[in-house]
Amino acid sequence: MAIGSKDLTSAELRGFDEDRLVEELRKAKAELFNLRFQSATGQLESHGRLRAVRKDIARIYTEMRERELGIGGTGA
Repeated sequence: MAIGSKDLTSAELRGFDEDRLVEELRKAKAELFNLRFQSATGQLESHGRLRAVRKDIARIYTEMRERELGIGGTGA
């Protein structure tokens, strides 16, 4: 699955277990770091990618919080 794409939907995140969510979050944060680094050095080609990755991170955090509160689809 590509981070920062339309493939990472909220419905798909609900199907992931806790370890997979943490792994996807780690990958998304690493990609965001790389994109910010590219932006700072003037090498970033697609600025929309920054926004997409930030939204993916927000979706992952939202799903994790919903599970914590027991209000998500497949809560903990």
